[in-house]
Amino acid sequence: MNYVLTALLSFVFLALPPESPVEWIGETTLDVGDIVRNEDYSVEFRFRNLTDTPLVVDNVRAGCGCTATDWAGAPVMPGDTGSINVTYDAMNVGYFRKNVKVFFHGHRGGHKLYLEGFVED
Repeated sequence: MNYVLTALLSFVFLALPPESPVEWIGETTLDVGDIVRNEDYSVEFRFRNLTDTPLVVDNVRAGCGCTATDWAGAPVMPGDTGSINVTYDAMNVGYFRKNVKVFFHGHRGGHKLYLEGFVED
């Protein structure tokens, strides 16, 4: 019985998601409201390094070709803040919800960030 209980507890602790290396400052979903067609719209997502070592953004993957990303390649020191810039190319009229996924060096999993709004003609 003890072996079964130990095995179950091991699986529970292994299944817990890893702690996040960052705290997002502000919302992870930004509603930009109404924007004009054929114009780029940029937003900045900010984060704080919660680890005790320098943190590097490995990659930021855009969910589609109409979304571009930019970030500093320099390490973010413990307790300091960094940012991810996301630019949406508003080509199509109507509601949009786009995402980017941020990956940090040495940490499993990505962090999804969303940009949504409505494009007017």
